[in-house]
Amino acid sequence: MICDDMTLTRTIHIALLATLMGWSSSLMVAQSDALQTFVDNKLIRQANISVLIKDLDSGAVIDSFRPTQVVPPASVMKLLTTGAALEMFGPGYNIPTCLEYSGSITDGVLHGNLYIRGNCDPSLGNRKGTVAFMNKWLKAIRSAGIKRIDGAVIADLSLLDGDAVNPGWLWEDAGNYYAPGIFAVNYLSNTLNIILRSGTIGSVAEVIRTEPDYPGLKYNNHIRCTQTLYDGAFVHGMPYSTERYLTGSIPFNHGQFGVQSDIPNPGWLLALHLSDLLERNGIEVTKEASFVGDKGPATGLRQPLYTHQGDSMGALIAEANIYSSNLYAEALFRYMGTQYGTPGTVHNSCEVLRDFWYRHGVNLRGALIKDGCGLAPQDAVSAQSFVNVLTYMDKSRYREAWLSSLPVSGESGTLKTFLAKSPLRGRVHAKSGTIGGTKNYAGYIDLPDGRRWVFAVLVNSAPCKAKQIQPLIERYLNDVYQRNI
Repeated sequence: MICDDMTLTRTIHIALLATLMGWSSSLMVAQSDALQTFVDNKLIRQANISVLIKDLDSGAVIDSFRPTQVVPPASVMKLLTTGAALEMFGPGYNIPTCLEYSGSITDGVLHGNLYIRGNCDPSLGNRKGTVAFMNKWLKAIRSAGIKRIDGAVIADLSLLDGDAVNPGWLWEDAGNYYAPGIFAVNYLSNTLNIILRSGTIGSVAEVIRTEPDYPGLKYNNHIRCTQTLYDGAFVHGMPYSTERYLTGSIPFNHGQFGVQSDIPNPGWLLALHLSDLLERNGIEVTKEASFVGDKGPATGLRQPLYTHQGDSMGALIAEANIYSSNLYAEALFRYMGTQYGTPGTVHNSCEVLRDFWYRHGVNLRGALIKDGCGLAPQDAVSAQSFVNVLTYMDKSRYREAWLSSLPVSGESGTLKTFLAKSPLRGRVHAKSGTIGGTKNYAGYIDLPDGRRWVFAVLVNSAPCKAKQIQPLIERYLNDVYQRNI
């Protein structure tokens, strides 16, 4: 084979680098011209980049650039979590939420408390605010002969420890809708909508109400009305706290304007709503709704009343991947951690995730795992690790459920605009990840002849906006695709 001096130099350089890095021979391939053009682009040439594309059937490497380099994966991290959850429990598994009672039921009176014992199900009330499930709870309570509760409705959060916010997350994220606390009882996607009244330029927006109402919530409000055309408001606060710090800006003279926030204690809010529902339906509850944490009373002192089955595991991982829900991914991550013991801890969840993939032949060598959704800036995973996970999942007995959980290029979820105007529209099932200066993708590419590639393209810490990186990745994947079909 005849090659020019530049290609020869590049090949020698990669071979030497592979030796130094300890890469396997299957990864010692010269970069394609398309890849070289991609990594040399002035917008990202200083970025931290890891790329690997392989043929699933043959295992042949199509393209490779620093494939073992670990980088912050952002939301692509959800692939590790959702893949493990699907394999551990199966697509039809439902996380239960249990209604239990203490004391005794005599002559229609429950002399004790009604407990909502949670197991981290994120789908109670889901992102659409559907609360019809409580009508089933009401029916079960009536069927038990309860006409009056001489006690309280109490949310039992004892499955998890007190770290509702992952210690690896940034403080500036805590309190925002995309970084809610994770509890044993999650409700209404753990999301509040704070309704503001927008005024004149320079004025402080007025807080009108929250949807749903959260009694006792206080605001330290500094949101200004400015000439901005978008929602530039941020919410800060910690789980269980009834104070939220509001900063940033919203458009002026815009009437009512909604800003999303977390729910400080979704379990308590659910207990309050259930208590209100019972009262409205003629079942008196004598004490105020409350909650117990990780030091709550022993469940052995209670009697089972009703078991609610949450959305299927297949639906949960689809919500996590297609809509990139941090709540769903992190709730599954925490639930898996309880397999090591309760109360569940973030540390146990990290160990369960790493141990699961190791036992299934995927050694996350060099990877740092701090959470299950990718919000933790210390998370670090290589393109090779993602490709190995995706390769394993393609051979899974739950393969179809797995593929169905991934967005499709140009068609669904977070990939709706990705490759939408290219020959790869509808041919890519993948997860995206985005933070400032970072754009990552990992998934599968289907070729016209029936072949399937598995890929990960991770671009981190570029001195530009993430939206500027996406077209570069699109152009690169299209170039590789066109040269190999």
